[in-house]
Amino acid sequence: MAVLETKDLRKIYGSGENEVRALDGVSVSVEEGEFVAVVGTSGSGKSTLLNMIGGLDRPTSGSVRIRGRELLQMKDEELTIFRRRNIGFVFQNYNLLPVLNVYENIVYPIEIDGGNPDTAFVKQIIHTLGLERKLQNMPGSLSGGQQQRVAIARALAAKPAIILADEPTGNLDSRTSMDVILLMQAVSRRFHQTTVMITHNEEIAQMADRTIRIEDGKIVSGGVGYAR
Repeated sequence: MAVLETKDLRKIYGSGENEVRALDGVSVSVEEGEFVAVVGTSGSGKSTLLNMIGGLDRPTSGSVRIRGRELLQMKDEELTIFRRRNIGFVFQNYNLLPVLNVYENIVYPIEIDGGNPDTAFVKQIIHTLGLERKLQNMPGSLSGGQQQRVAIARALAAKPAIILADEPTGNLDSRTSMDVILLMQAVSRRFHQTTVMITHNEEIAQMADRTIRIEDGKIVSGGVGYAR
């Protein structure tokens, strides 16, 4: 079953001679439990695609469906709530709240939405990511790799339909980058978590179940999903 589907997605800036087609008819599907990498050169449209999928920006035309829900039909408030409950984000800058400890950062998005964390599930995530001894630490006392693990745990804790990771190893050294990707791969398989990751690193991309390649705003390979 496809968790994510985009159809004929377009994002156009400017007009006439100044027109830029950041996305030009992009159609992709991602099946439940897939770990997909999106690769392309700088300016190819991969980050624009991630923003459209995540509901962070609206396309000029086309369709984005997550769990069968059409994002473009939602008003801003409805989209904000849907995004908070169905999409987990992992950014290269971690985006942890410096005034909260590790555990508080992990459960904060759930609590701000008025929910109660699934304590047993959160403990499983913490164990899988090796964070048991860091729960009382503040983000500033952690290494980059540890902060990224916290960001991954935070994204997972709400049991989202999909995790979107934008260059999640961009600020890490090569060894730590590989450790983080191996953890993301293990988490994806253990929790059957659908993940779409933007990366410029071909070696990291090869660790995904499938690679979607985008150039000049168009999908050139890998756009169709499959069941794991």
